[in-house]
Amino acid sequence: MAHEQALAELATLLGPRLSRTQAERDLHGQSETWFAPTPPDAVAWPETTAEVSAIVRICAAHQMPLVAWGTGTSLEGHALAAQGGLCLNTSRMNAVLDVLAEDRLAVVQPGVTREALNHDLRATGLFFPVDPGANASLGGMAATRASGTTTVRYGSMRDNVAALEVVLADGRIIRTGSRAAKSASGYDLTALMIGSEGTLGIITELTLRLHGQPEAVSSAVCAFDTLEAAVETVQLTIQMGIPMARIEFVDEAVARVFNAANDAHMPEKPHLLIEFHGSEAGVAEDSRRFGEVVTEMGGADFQWATSTEDRNRLWKMRHAAYTSCLAARPGCMGLVTDICVPISRLAEAVAQTRADIASEGLTGPILGHVGDGNFHAILLLDRNDPDEFARAKRVAGKMAERALAMGGTITGEHGIGLGKRGLMAAEHGQGWQVMGAIKAALDPQGILNPGKLVPQPGDDA
Repeated sequence: MAHEQALAELATLLGPRLSRTQAERDLHGQSETWFAPTPPDAVAWPETTAEVSAIVRICAAHQMPLVAWGTGTSLEGHALAAQGGLCLNTSRMNAVLDVLAEDRLAVVQPGVTREALNHDLRATGLFFPVDPGANASLGGMAATRASGTTTVRYGSMRDNVAALEVVLADGRIIRTGSRAAKSASGYDLTALMIGSEGTLGIITELTLRLHGQPEAVSSAVCAFDTLEAAVETVQLTIQMGIPMARIEFVDEAVARVFNAANDAHMPEKPHLLIEFHGSEAGVAEDSRRFGEVVTEMGGADFQWATSTEDRNRLWKMRHAAYTSCLAARPGCMGLVTDICVPISRLAEAVAQTRADIASEGLTGPILGHVGDGNFHAILLLDRNDPDEFARAKRVAGKMAERALAMGGTITGEHGIGLGKRGLMAAEHGQGWQVMGAIKAALDPQGILNPGKLVPQPGDDA
């Protein structure tokens, strides 16, 4: 009954911007991967920070769970209402509030997507670089500490958020960080909120760091006979200090998918996809040096994407790899793995993962942001075959164990959500309990995105 009272108060506050229809609840109960649907009790569309604060206060008063929703593109079930309650959809908070070109900063609401922001920035000579592939909301990208294809050059959300406005679990509104280039003032609350996955507060405003649009851009794709040669090419390129804006790896299975989905005419071999940013002279020199490395490592079928259209086509194909892989096995679902290891162990980790996939008799194309030591196996599964799912979970578990043994992490970019919470103790030990203590201090009722990220009663350290 407490939730019914909360929903009645929310209806008074929001009117038609609160929905309890089955269609909206079902839409906000879906995820991009293998998780079972978990519809919330209702969906709210706030438009201001003050409304978010009022919504949170109502939920707190009635101990009703509250989960923020951006665009729903996360891969570990972050935005699912695992314990029911309210889904807070931020899509109407979609204004670019200010562009401070001289300071290379932009102030945005959380529902602004990365593509929309860059569209607004076209005339300024600036752009926001973090590119996870999906046209995700910037609030969601901060909440999950997103990264992507350009991280090797520009960093992740951790490096590109200067300040935040956040509504805490009791409805208080705080501001973290500043517009200054640096600060030594107290705890870094901005960093605490980035990657907290909505468990500590609801982000209602972001101040983002912008970068100058490069004078010249050059992209290329090249094939290798073995995945080891491709990965070793990345290692050598990094060791030589050649500055890459993107360097991506796809195995022969992904190349086959690209050919089927995009008529790409790629040899069915492992490939690197690379891009350089800079001045005309700098990009030309970097491209030349990289070409020499590729030749030394036995790369072939080297093709430069010389026009903007060709470059866009190349990266659109890469960004659509997940959906293209799903289409390659009609009706399947995807279990997407996401480990990150030191670059010196990358070739070994990829090779052992391939062996695990083969030994379990699974289909699992491999691709990733190899410049960061981060790669994914997209395990394609029959939705109605529990044995296949169990085998996929074994592969994912072995990958996580291997990453930790190599000094890496269980997730390079997708985060924890529901899917990887059971692995947190192995990576963090007592540090995971410290995370739980921070959660308890800021959200003692546990209403913000419950069941995610932090320890629950009965979990072992």
